[in-house]
Amino acid sequence: MTPRVSTLGDASIGEQTGLVSELLAHCGSDGALVAVQSTKDGIPTVWIKRQHLYDVLRYVKSELSRPFPMLFDLSATDERLRRNHDGLPIGTFTVFYHLFSFDRNQSLRIKVALDGASLSLPSSIDLWPNADWYEREIFDMFGIRFEGHPFLRRLLMPSWWEGYPLRKDHPSRATEVGLFQLPPEKLVMTQDALQFKPEEWGLPRTYHDRDSDFDYMFINLGPAHTGTHGVLRLVAQLAGEEIVNIVPDIGFHHRSQEKIAERQTWHTFIPYTDRIDYLQGVLNEMPYCLAVERLAGITVPPRAQVIRVMMSEFYRIASHLVWYGTFAGDVGALSPVFYMFNDRERILSIVEAVCGGRMHPNWLRIGGVARDLPVGWDQLVRQFIDWFPERLDDYERLVMDNPILKQRTVGIGVLSLEDAIAWGATGPMLRACGLPWDLRKVRPYSGYEQFDFEVPTASNGDCYDRAVVHMLELRQSLRIIRQCLDSMPSGPYTSLDPLATPPLKQHTMQDIETLINHFVGVSWGPILPPGEAEVSTESSKGQTSYYLTSDGSQFSYRTRIRTPSFAHIQMVPLMAKGELLSDLLAVLGSVDYVLSDVDR
Repeated sequence: MTPRVSTLGDASIGEQTGLVSELLAHCGSDGALVAVQSTKDGIPTVWIKRQHLYDVLRYVKSELSRPFPMLFDLSATDERLRRNHDGLPIGTFTVFYHLFSFDRNQSLRIKVALDGASLSLPSSIDLWPNADWYEREIFDMFGIRFEGHPFLRRLLMPSWWEGYPLRKDHPSRATEVGLFQLPPEKLVMTQDALQFKPEEWGLPRTYHDRDSDFDYMFINLGPAHTGTHGVLRLVAQLAGEEIVNIVPDIGFHHRSQEKIAERQTWHTFIPYTDRIDYLQGVLNEMPYCLAVERLAGITVPPRAQVIRVMMSEFYRIASHLVWYGTFAGDVGALSPVFYMFNDRERILSIVEAVCGGRMHPNWLRIGGVARDLPVGWDQLVRQFIDWFPERLDDYERLVMDNPILKQRTVGIGVLSLEDAIAWGATGPMLRACGLPWDLRKVRPYSGYEQFDFEVPTASNGDCYDRAVVHMLELRQSLRIIRQCLDSMPSGPYTSLDPLATPPLKQHTMQDIETLINHFVGVSWGPILPPGEAEVSTESSKGQTSYYLTSDGSQFSYRTRIRTPSFAHIQMVPLMAKGELLSDLLAVLGSVDYVLSDVDR
């Protein structure tokens, strides 16, 4: 089944109601709105003419009643090999904007088609500041330019890289390209490319004033530095010890997971999702599997849903414990990280007993989970949830009530709610600014609506408040796990839909057709109908989403992975500006990011 597309002349009554009708009323008469596309995720999706794009974006951002203040995601698709696009006004490339309105609790997807002769669009940085990195990523991966962008250059790939990795004609495997060599002349070129030149970023070297003139100092922090928690480079512009500006340099951990998704079958990509954020296990797998299930129309059994929720909350606790301990270490408290890693080890022992894996469990499956809960799982879970609350009390006294930690974090790295929304903050980053927005509550999935829990918030949006939200979320995750333990439903742990589960083994010996279907389903994988679907979930660090496009094969035609760490690291210069250099690690630590989640 191809995506249902309507031109303006034959759009159904249902498509012209609500948000789409508002857009039609505003821009339908001048021909700006080309088509309305129905997708499997139900997100209103409209196609806009290139010359009208900026005006439409400005309208939905500021002028529309109950507007869309957040640019949640922005990326592109190479359409040149797509077969199932009947009725879609596509060109050689499509750029899509994913916007979000909190007042409406609604997403909006705006698409614009580009052809090979004009691969450029107007920049939207003046509408959404976080469009900076998203537009640079599109330029880096697809070669599409954004006119008016002040620093349009590669973001994830080195400046000397040739080609655009997410184009269909770019190789996917190392065996498809020649042997990598680094002769002396190329080594000199790569080293020169790493040299920071302030003028290229619009940063002055000297401060001029009526009373004084002085030179700014530029400090290189990373990419090999313990305070950056991974391969992240920050170049700080300093006036004495005060941070004037920061230029983040990412991409050292880039593996092009979105490219890998194009050559893996729907099933065999699941292990790769574990590596997006290596601390949160099945929380990575959840949005991917939900998006595939939305594409395929698969219903997950109740028992599988609760198992998913329980293991997700265990991984949320495990991820928060790593953050909690390392954040305390960033501001000088060295003991907590040892205590909390010890507690995390208890969680990983439970995970290992249930999933067989630890950090990379490869546990969720399309339609359910890999296997049923083992005998004795309930005893392991009950022992932990009875033991852990007292540990949290100790940590609150040890860390949160510590006067030195408060002096290092209260009032530092303040982020207003308006800035948080404008820069695409989600999860604890957003809730620390006072907005109780948690997808598990406001847009529940996998049966979260059945659970009783609260959404912790704070009010000041500083480093300390972000820690408060994390700490309170640990207790709420325990609360959810206890409910899973007390009310685990019976029944199958996976769907029997043929797209999710091969024919039962005992039937394969009865007739050749079943044996063939079993062989094809296991070796080749399911073939999903053409369509598009995006699902966002509440991961440990914020909202993670998978936007999948099926072209009617066993592979994904396009997999867009939106991660919270990418959005949050872009905000570090905003939060650190005006603080002292010694406060930078407190700001960085409070963000709760993982470099694999940033670079993908």
